[in-house]
Amino acid sequence: MITIGVLSDTHLPSPDGAFLRRCTQTFVDCDMILHAGDLCDTSILTAFKGKEIHAVCGNMCNYTSRQALPDKKQIIVEGYTIGLTHGAGSYHNIEERVFDMFPGAHCIVYGHTHVPVCHTTGSTLFINPGSFQATGKYGDQGTYGIIRINQREIKGAIHSCNTTP
Repeated sequence: MITIGVLSDTHLPSPDGAFLRRCTQTFVDCDMILHAGDLCDTSILTAFKGKEIHAVCGNMCNYTSRQALPDKKQIIVEGYTIGLTHGAGSYHNIEERVFDMFPGAHCIVYGHTHVPVCHTTGSTLFINPGSFQATGKYGDQGTYGIIRINQREIKGAIHSCNTTP
């Protein structure tokens, strides 16, 4: 089984001690990390040393990050295609737009809205991990996603940062 940690919208200029501790505790059992943008600076990715990392830029990323990271990325894990993007524009039809980016993908990971989502439409698993740094509306806690892949299936779940997967 492959376990993938999914986060988005960290909105930090650099990794501080609290962020590093949260990442270490949260993603300790993950084989891979997917960051769906708005990390702001690529230095955030240093929190995941020793793990396979895939990241995309978002609308709040600095110039250096926009140059270093793609807007979208497709990876294959254990035969499953995963599309990774931040998303942009209006929130109300974001899943339609990201689906158009990755037709035929088994899973699409996106961010931007700060609203955690994990559901299947047709045969596609959609995951938006929400905001890892608790920058959602109304004082929401930070959230993240976990994807588990084995030879038979791909499953996703959303977790609060104060709970373990």
